[in-house]
Amino acid sequence: MEYWVPSTPSLHHYISRFGYNLDMRNQDIARIFENIADLLEIKGGDVYRVRAYRKAASVIESQAEPLEEIARRRELERIPGVGESIAEKIRDILETGTTPYYEALKAQYPESLAELLHIPNIGPRTAKRLYDKLGITSVEELRQAAKEHRISKAHDLGPEMEATVLKGLELYERRSRRLSLGIALPLAEEVVDRLKQCPQVGRICPAGSLRRRRETIGDIDIVVETSDPASVSRAFVQLPQVREVIETGPSMVSVWTRHGLRMDLRFSDTEHFGALLHHFTGGKMHNLRLRGMARDAGLSISEYGVTRLGADEVVTTGRTEDDIYGALGLPWIPPELREDRGEIEAAMENRLPRLVEIDDLHGDLHMHTQASDGADTIEDMVEAAKARGYCYVAICDHSEMQRIAHGMPPEKLLAQIERVRTLNRRLKDFRVLIGAEVDIRKDGSLDYDASVLERLDIVVASIHQRYKMSREQMTERIVRALSTGMVDIFAHPTGRLISSRPPYEVEMDRVFEAALAKSVALEINCNPDRLDLNDIYVRAAKERGIKLSIDTDAHGTEELANIRYGLAMARRGWAEPSDVINARQLDALLDWLHSRGSRLRAAA
Repeated sequence: MEYWVPSTPSLHHYISRFGYNLDMRNQDIARIFENIADLLEIKGGDVYRVRAYRKAASVIESQAEPLEEIARRRELERIPGVGESIAEKIRDILETGTTPYYEALKAQYPESLAELLHIPNIGPRTAKRLYDKLGITSVEELRQAAKEHRISKAHDLGPEMEATVLKGLELYERRSRRLSLGIALPLAEEVVDRLKQCPQVGRICPAGSLRRRRETIGDIDIVVETSDPASVSRAFVQLPQVREVIETGPSMVSVWTRHGLRMDLRFSDTEHFGALLHHFTGGKMHNLRLRGMARDAGLSISEYGVTRLGADEVVTTGRTEDDIYGALGLPWIPPELREDRGEIEAAMENRLPRLVEIDDLHGDLHMHTQASDGADTIEDMVEAAKARGYCYVAICDHSEMQRIAHGMPPEKLLAQIERVRTLNRRLKDFRVLIGAEVDIRKDGSLDYDASVLERLDIVVASIHQRYKMSREQMTERIVRALSTGMVDIFAHPTGRLISSRPPYEVEMDRVFEAALAKSVALEINCNPDRLDLNDIYVRAAKERGIKLSIDTDAHGTEELANIRYGLAMARRGWAEPSDVINARQLDALLDWLHSRGSRLRAAA
């Protein structure tokens, strides 16, 4: 156990007359179910039905395999949380792009009305009142109504409602931008490290999506144990990371940080620290499941601990998170798994994974040097890796096709091979593997000939050009490359940049099949703007028996520290040390390379 002491996307409506809509993505279908839940909540529907649709949205989004493939096999009902009714609606959506139930809800309330639920201080009842009284159906209409003071003048709404709306709109505008884990985590650590210096601070730990290591963060919650909230609050608001104070109180203080993120510091006494930390760590569906389990056992679970229903009896105050889980007969569940994706069932059956940890990693198999577009020398990268406790690295500078990154022609690569061999003869208890990041050409061929690739210890293949190929073309391109048998690791497999570029269109099931057939490891790229593979695909690869490689793709010594971000994706994807090739000692890694028929050569 560890302590530190939205706009709706448009749907793809290209519908085939025969069979299912091949252009409908799982995320689009999940969004429909999320919208159904929102509209049903606005309507005042049964809370359990609302929860069922939100659960359906969550599990659909977490499916790595396209739903149309699952539907073709008639296996939709095998998805946890998808019963007969939900399955029927999924089939409707796959066939027509929508479902009658959704259309009926939209006939009563505009789809855009659900946007209002993303505004702080506006719940479903308020959204419905604004619609009934003023015909407001969108955030923009709400903004205009507040600007013209129509809310304050309306009967049963009034000035107080308008003030609430204006404050909510202000928060909404500021919170609409999410920051990467690579920005939010260091920021939270800076704040935690400074607050630890306060004598009034005991245990302290970030909560929320940051603690669960989501790839992007909307705001930061930090839970702190203290008997003197006022002193800690004063210290907090004076930190250089704080730009503006939003509100202060006896249980919480909220600020805007210099990065534009909201940060809430929540105070707890010693007895309830674990309960409060658990409550604000989430995720939402995980917590709802636990509350349901508690209710079924005659208990109530909250940020104040666990009590017995109908009796004034405290089962546990929740001094630690173990106490909360223990009251339900469960072991502590790592925060990265708390998304209601099977972790509760695994905990009940004592089969939670032993998630990979930073100390399990013995090397980094993808990094660059001055020979292409890196900032440092091979020797610099080796020394930085040794300082991290690694026993090997793979130097993988770009191949010739990447001219913008000073890709190496074959003769330059061959000279680097000799340089690495000379360096290895000087090194003790450390090995530099000779590699290259080799571009996959448009036709699926590799950027170096086989005669060059055979001289390398390790080949990392990747795509850096022609991202807009069709799904079928991109899939064929990747499958052909992996099927050559010359590729050891497929790097950043979906090509996304979180801040600026979506994943390219590709049929990941076929990529998985090709990787498994040729024992190709799939990379979890640790660059915080990539985090590619993401957690969903990591778990899908693991379940298929495909090996993973957690690599920084470092272009300088300081970027080796990014390993923790890729590790976070691995852990969210349930990866264990046995799933990760660079969690092997050098001899075991070399055995793996040999066993899969690589080009590995003994050091000269």
